[in-house]
Amino acid sequence: MSTMSTFVRFFQDGGAFMIPILLVFGFGIAIAIERWTYLTVSGASNRALWKKIVPFLKAGNFQEAAQHTAKSKAAIGSILTYGLYRVKSARRRDDIEKAMEESLMEVLPRLEKRTHYIATLANIATLLGLLGTIIGLIAAFTAVSEANPADKADMLSASISTAMNTTAFGLMAAIPLLLIHALLQTKTNALVDSLEMASVKFLNAVTERQLKNVGA
Repeated sequence: MSTMSTFVRFFQDGGAFMIPILLVFGFGIAIAIERWTYLTVSGASNRALWKKIVPFLKAGNFQEAAQHTAKSKAAIGSILTYGLYRVKSARRRDDIEKAMEESLMEVLPRLEKRTHYIATLANIATLLGLLGTIIGLIAAFTAVSEANPADKADMLSASISTAMNTTAFGLMAAIPLLLIHALLQTKTNALVDSLEMASVKFLNAVTERQLKNVGA
């Protein structure tokens, strides 16, 4: 018997609760693919924009840097735009830093959007599996109570085996979703760390340029 046919029989024996578990798993995978793609593209966009504006920051050409960041849809573009426009009016480093922190707070929800749903879906899959098993056991014991005493043991063991399929399938769906959730959280945290690091480098470049202007 092939692996596919074994799985099909396993799925069919599990009963009606196998379908909602499968739907929950599919929904979680769809969210995971969308989030992974978004975070990957966002990270690449951030790196590309940062490489483009670094020469302008080193040269102290903040106006030219602001033109590039304002046009960009990258997360780092929004943060640096706040800082670059604040450079014109702010005299203290803290004022620029607060403006960039405010922008970071606006960017964070976009990076973390929908990721928490994956962990919730993993829990739902587990609970659906347990519920399917409990309902299956109730039905099994009800059927056995009315059966011939000689057949009760065989019927009960077969019914319990079938009922446990939903718990097994629920765990088969939940475990990958939890692992994917952890990976996405790690990827998101790494992206946030890179944004914070770029902000610090930007602030250092601004401070260095201001000190040079004062010294001149």
